[in-house]
Amino acid sequence: MDEVVDPDGLAPDQIDAAVVRLLDALDAIDSDGWYSRLEIVRPWSEHNPCITGEFARPAAIHRYLQRELTALLNRGAVVTARPSRPALAFDDPDLFGALDEDRFDLRAKKLFLFGPERMALSIDRLSHYCGTPAEKFQRHVLLTNYSMHVDAFRERFADAEGPTRDGVQMPAWHLRTGDGDGVSLINIGVGPSNAKTISDHVAVLRPDTMLMIGHCGGLRNHQEIGDYVLATSYLRADRVLDDVLPTNIPVIPNHWLNTFLLDALEARNAPHRLGVVHTTDNRNWEFNQGTTMAAIRSARCVGIDMESATIAANGFRYRIPNATLLCVSDKPLHASPKLSTAASAFYEASKRKHLDIALACLDRVRREYPHGLPTHDIRSADEPLFGTT
Repeated sequence: MDEVVDPDGLAPDQIDAAVVRLLDALDAIDSDGWYSRLEIVRPWSEHNPCITGEFARPAAIHRYLQRELTALLNRGAVVTARPSRPALAFDDPDLFGALDEDRFDLRAKKLFLFGPERMALSIDRLSHYCGTPAEKFQRHVLLTNYSMHVDAFRERFADAEGPTRDGVQMPAWHLRTGDGDGVSLINIGVGPSNAKTISDHVAVLRPDTMLMIGHCGGLRNHQEIGDYVLATSYLRADRVLDDVLPTNIPVIPNHWLNTFLLDALEARNAPHRLGVVHTTDNRNWEFNQGTTMAAIRSARCVGIDMESATIAANGFRYRIPNATLLCVSDKPLHASPKLSTAASAFYEASKRKHLDIALACLDRVRREYPHGLPTHDIRSADEPLFGTT
């Protein structure tokens, strides 16, 4: 049965209850084995008054739906929740074709970026890779490739919830809040393939931020081990997304995130450089230096890693504000390679401060932009505005 909410005639204090009815309807549809459909009619829109989309597992994005639907109703949109079609099982032969992103309109706004089949599979994959239900994920996502950051996170937040089983490939830990605007930290492991895998799946949760905190090789002589690198752009040599996002398309971090990270660095007198980060798919690029060195010099890179550009590119594709804060762990061009003993000492000294700077940035986002960061830089020119942020 359809659940229709027309805010005309509703008092402001009735909006919250109306949103709860819509969410309950979506959950009931999902429990009955159907994909749900939201139809949003926005009287203020001349060219795109009606926007629709299908969903699977709506409970995984409850907090996001609640926030967005509340904003839409407050603006005067009419919202309808109804059953769409029977949900496909994961072993249904039709599922494979439905996952193809060539069928998606990646200009779509927020809620409607993915089909329900993709949502269902990614939500299931998050549970598999991260060891926690997707429903536990928070609005702010930190990605790291070091267990030391997980250790620092758990040390700081003893009540953070993590995997309930051993052997998880990309363990996630969640500092949950009542509003769902806490922080989820995922240890994604090493390499652009892992970075693509996790950001593909996290994207269906529509997080407010996706922030990479990792290590890099410092490429400038006047950098020291332990200095920070705040990426202003990326040189993409990770190759995993070249077929879907050509490398001649600029990818840059979110301005607000970079501003907040820079403020946090300066407040702590943390040595840092801003500049281009080179992301490679070759961990041993030093063994075949020619091509990589030519690119580093031409782009005037300040750091090299294996994940940052991949996450940034997927953040751009999927409309997720993102940024990168790296810490210099070695200087491959200046006789300071990453060696075991020195690396261990550096890790222990840097992990808490690195995490502290990232969390300070997210605290500021939470305070100043509780309804989500502006997304002017990752919207298409012809993308229909959703009507909230």
